[in-house]
Amino acid sequence: MTSEMTRSAISRALRTVVTAAVGACALVATAAPAPAREAGPGAAASGFLNLHQCAYYATSLDDHFSTFVTPSGDGRYATGTERSATADTAAECGPGNGNHNPVPVLHGVRALDLGAGRYLNLQQCDYYRAASTDHFTTLVTPSGDGRYATGTKVSNTPETRPACGPGNGSHVPNPGLSAARALDLTAGRHLNLHQCVYYSERQASHLTTVVPGADSRYTTGTNVSDTADTRPVCGPGNGDHVPVPLLSAVRSVPLG
Repeated sequence: MTSEMTRSAISRALRTVVTAAVGACALVATAAPAPAREAGPGAAASGFLNLHQCAYYATSLDDHFSTFVTPSGDGRYATGTERSATADTAAECGPGNGNHNPVPVLHGVRALDLGAGRYLNLQQCDYYRAASTDHFTTLVTPSGDGRYATGTKVSNTPETRPACGPGNGSHVPNPGLSAARALDLTAGRHLNLHQCVYYSERQASHLTTVVPGADSRYTTGTNVSDTADTRPVCGPGNGDHVPVPLLSAVRSVPLG
């Protein structure tokens, strides 16, 4: 009897051990996978945005205008704006059309380190001469005349107001068309720079906008997104200054 009881106890013990082992294996096999990590913010931008500013005029006091991306229909006003691993130091500008000629003192280039912060703070400064109803725009400080400076930069702080130079006393800041736009570089893979050029035949005057300002009639579609824009989005103008499709354009710059 004692022997049988011993064998029975051993058998029960072995069944318990086997059952526990099988259970442990089942737990290992069916354990839920570790939760995936949450997606982080958009990939950091890298390299340099070389923002080229090219200025043209009919005469020293009349009909200035600027280009920042090559116009869709007239390469004579081309610019070298691009993203690159190297920082550009001199503006690349087209020759103009013979009537409107380059103004080297107002050309400029700003090599913006895209890895230096979260926001591209684009600052547009419009200057105006009332005597000839003449506008021109700067996005970067001209290489030869700091009186038309801007505060365009990359930083971790979004800016809402442009820092513009005082002008030269003849051409003075025009707040209605000056503006700042903080573009979140983590919001997408493309920086879409929309350049909108307007012309008044009555006043023989061009003006250019890249950053939307207080006057929505001259708004633009400049943005950061995962979509590469192919056509500029421009406001209708004020009825006197009207869009010039030949000189308007969009440049989609990959951010990484």
